[in-house]
Amino acid sequence: MGQIQLNQVTKSFGDVQVIPPLDLTIEDGEFTVFVGPSGCGKSTLLRLIAGLEDITSGHIAIDGTDATDVPPAKRGLAMVFQSYALYPHMSVRKNIAFPMRMAGIDQAEQNRRIDAAAKALNLTDYLDRRPGQLSGGQRQRVAIGRAIVREPAAFLFDEPLSNLDAALRVGMRLEISEMHERLKTTMIYVTHDQVEAMTMADKIVVLRAGIVEQVGSPLELYQRPGNTFVAGFIGSPKMNLIEGPEAAKHDAATIGIRPEHIDISETEGTWQGTVGVSEHLGSDTFFHIQSGLSAEPLTVRAGGERKLKYGTEVFLTPQIEHLHRFDQHGLRIA
Repeated sequence: MGQIQLNQVTKSFGDVQVIPPLDLTIEDGEFTVFVGPSGCGKSTLLRLIAGLEDITSGHIAIDGTDATDVPPAKRGLAMVFQSYALYPHMSVRKNIAFPMRMAGIDQAEQNRRIDAAAKALNLTDYLDRRPGQLSGGQRQRVAIGRAIVREPAAFLFDEPLSNLDAALRVGMRLEISEMHERLKTTMIYVTHDQVEAMTMADKIVVLRAGIVEQVGSPLELYQRPGNTFVAGFIGSPKMNLIEGPEAAKHDAATIGIRPEHIDISETEGTWQGTVGVSEHLGSDTFFHIQSGLSAEPLTVRAGGERKLKYGTEVFLTPQIEHLHRFDQHGLRIA
């Protein structure tokens, strides 16, 4: 079991409140991702759950038991850090075994858990090496293996892939997702990368300045963002947001439209603009169109074979059924 409940949890550093009163439930077995810009409080929130930071007020329950004042080592949680935090003088085997030795687990059980974790993470051939002899991706797998052998109620990941290059990040995303499918254990994952959030999560918690802006599945947040912040943060490229007279035509203060929901033509359309920078990504092309409708260029997604020269005059037609409307406070209009 690994349900985690936060009830009116707050955190202040001196006179500065970084987490206003927050309620959140993470269900047993869920893969929940905390996402948001740098400084939004997501890592602080994870550390509060882990017990590495004391909460200022409120309560945290794990499997229905109040864990607010329980020391980190007694919470039944395992944390994987961005920095790996491996002991350089120890072998991979000893690094993985370390939390079990501290817990007094007998050697036969240690060996069983080490062998199982190493097999699951493709580390069997590296158990006698030291961390300095491994790649970044292998070191991260060792850190995950050390967490697995504790057989925790939940895993807590604090931006674990940010030190890896792009190709390794993709591979490790798949490995962590596969591990979740196998273990069915609760996982809380912190990232500033909304692509990681979209591809890995059962549930996404979008944070800004310590406040939960929206909670939902990746598709819910993508298809029905609750406000302009979520609309502009979730999705890559982000949603186009337009204010002013064009929005007023739709009885809104702001309208939003995804890049894939705008048709582009050289002959006719609803809006007119000029092609700026084009990004050719193989299967897709993203055109950045100067239109005068917003301060930023509008982004339009087209097929990879589509080509338009810089400076070409074009027409854009939004697919009205995919238009999002927001009020003067930035909140979604149903």
